[in-house]
Amino acid sequence: MSENSGNDGNSGNGGDERDGVLGRRRRWVVAVAVAAAVLGTVGVGASMVIKSPGQVVAEARAPQEDVLTAAVEHRVLVSSVITRGEVRAGQTVNVSPQVSGGDEGAAGAVITKLAVKAQDVLVSGRLLMEVSGRPVFVLQGKLPVYRDLRPGSAGDDVEQLQKALQDLGRPTAPDVRGTFGTGTKSALNSFYASIGYDPLPAQGDDGEGLRSAGAAVRSAERALEDAKDSQGAVKSDAPGDPHRAVDRAAEDLNDARAAYAEVQAKSGPMLPAGEAVFLESFPARVNAVQGTVGSKVSGTAMTLSSGRLVVQAYVPEYQKGLLRAGQHVRIYSEVTAVSAVAKVSRVADTQTAPAQVGAAGSGQEGGDSGGGPAAGRTGYLVQITPDKALDAQLAGQDVRLTIEAASTGGKALVVPVTAITAGADGRTVVTVVAGSGEQKRVEIRPGTSGDGFVSVVPVVEGALDAGDRVVTGVRE
Repeated sequence: MSENSGNDGNSGNGGDERDGVLGRRRRWVVAVAVAAAVLGTVGVGASMVIKSPGQVVAEARAPQEDVLTAAVEHRVLVSSVITRGEVRAGQTVNVSPQVSGGDEGAAGAVITKLAVKAQDVLVSGRLLMEVSGRPVFVLQGKLPVYRDLRPGSAGDDVEQLQKALQDLGRPTAPDVRGTFGTGTKSALNSFYASIGYDPLPAQGDDGEGLRSAGAAVRSAERALEDAKDSQGAVKSDAPGDPHRAVDRAAEDLNDARAAYAEVQAKSGPMLPAGEAVFLESFPARVNAVQGTVGSKVSGTAMTLSSGRLVVQAYVPEYQKGLLRAGQHVRIYSEVTAVSAVAKVSRVADTQTAPAQVGAAGSGQEGGDSGGGPAAGRTGYLVQITPDKALDAQLAGQDVRLTIEAASTGGKALVVPVTAITAGADGRTVVTVVAGSGEQKRVEIRPGTSGDGFVSVVPVVEGALDAGDRVVTGVRE
């Protein structure tokens, strides 16, 4: 019994010891858990206070702007009108040959020779082509040929022919200026011989009229001689008056000689309207050759130009108001890369439609002082004159023109067009953004515009300066 009691007592002591150990272990576990919780809470707090270097830099940047801005600049502003133009000579002539003499009509005219080609340089007296065996050549003069010039003709066109022949070294003396006489006939014969042709006769009877008149003179001369001989052989007491027969024979001779002189004056070489093309100045140029040897003449066979090269442009009404004489122009050819400076010399007051001006009866079309409008172009004609003679290779080219329509003259404050706004109060303003992001409206007076910018002057002096940033839009 006693042993059992002792064993039970030992057992109770052992149980208390185990409970104590377990209690201590539980307290350690709880302590560790509490410590872990505390450390976790501290870590979260530290993470909210401690930042990485990248995060520090990112948070140091200014917040993203919600407006677009541009800097106010201080520079010269030029407003330009850019358009296209055609380089043309002061005079452009479309040569449409006409048949001179012969039995062929205009419908049967054939080009039998081409003596020049495109881009050739011409001088006065140069042979251009041959039509049905007859020459077509150029001479210097302003008047177009409108009639055949024959011996006995008189007028300004005869004087022009005489001047052209004299310039070629063919004197027309003793003819009176403007009268086609023996001197002009001689000079014309000489010129035709120099280009290898015989001139057409003014009379179309192959000289039969002149031969007949000459024969009449010879017959009258013989009749007078016979009358004189008869007068010497007649006795003084013979009936009739022998002197009367001599006087009548002398009168007949005078009439025959006058008739011969008249026929002779009208005989000789002529200048057919279809064989001469007059150009105002030389050297001239062949712009294009449309005809071919062996083809029938139909319309323009050759285009010539003379005089100083100019540029013609046609602008719409909204651009016409920006242009005036004296404005500077830059000419540029994309084909040859040639550029030149020029000035606007004239701006038409009325619109022009495509047309061509003909020169009736002259064997030429389109002759004018400034040229007609280019085919297919309408608008207000703007004549542009280069400061120096243009390169001849530009003739007929379509070129780019940059016309200085307006300029600030010197440096001015300029802002983008999009920076300017007009308020309900009627004031024109720009919005300036300060470094702090603060915005303020500055009233301005706009001036010259060009290339997307406008020159401005602040109403309050010093309220706007170069380098200031102005609002141009809102970021999407």
